Amino acid sequence: MAITANNSNEEVAGGSGIPMFVGIAPMQVVAVNPTLKELNDLGIPAKVEPEYIGVNINSDTFNKITFWVKCIEPEFLTRFDVLVKPEHRVAKSGKPQWCNSVGQFAFADQKASEAYDWFKDTGVREAYIGEETLMRFIQAYANVANGDECAFETMGKIMAGDVTEVRQLVNALSENRVRLLLGVKDGKYQQVYTKHFGRLKPFRKDLFIKQLNDDYGSFNAEYNASLDLEKYVPGLIAPDPEPAVETADSNW
Repeated sequence: MAITANNSNEEVAGGSGIPMFVGIAPMQVVAVNPTLKELNDLGIPAKVEPEYIGVNINSDTFNKITFWVKCIEPEFLTRFDVLVKPEHRVAKSGKPQWCNSVGQFAFADQKASEAYDWFKDTGVREAYIGEETLMRFIQAYANVANGDECAFETMGKIMAGDVTEVRQLVNALSENRVRLLLGVKDGKYQQVYTKHFGRLKPFRKDLFIKQLNDDYGSFNAEYNASLDLEKYVPGLIAPDPEPAVETADSNW
């Protein structure tokens, strides 16, 4: 007989044995679209090579940019996906989305820098599907000041599945942290909120709350009302039903 027993008065993780967390956590990016070997080196017991290109989700096809992130205290790993396409994003109204090299995004019938006084006319072009979510994360993760440059040179390739330039940030920004809101879906899946990403300093919990209260900002997961980081306890908050896949670009 080989049984690793614990006193029944002690709380241990059930199910998969992996504890899950809710609330806002400072996280370090440790991998982007890792290979099977890289996953195993991180201690993740994956068995097959992960797929990132041409992934079918809800009868649509996307490429995935998967960020593996680590919390130091308590120590745990989780991941989230940014779904992208090498196609330009267009609103239901027919307006294209525009972006520039300082990380601004806007919908406009004409070039956004001509439509809005606040939109800077530097590197203006039509944005790709999923690009805004990616760049909002990069702005927070790289701690880019408002108005400073925030752009990739190979964005077309990134949208098509070549994330070499994004992967370079893992080493270049190894000391950086980004604040992420965590939740749990269906009582067993760790989730990361992708509609707002927070800088390490200053800690702005109010910006997460503001986005959560937005018409398109709901989080399809259970999370705690305080947003303080803590171990998951079932039945925290029951969210309204939403589509199975949550991306910031799905609400347009």
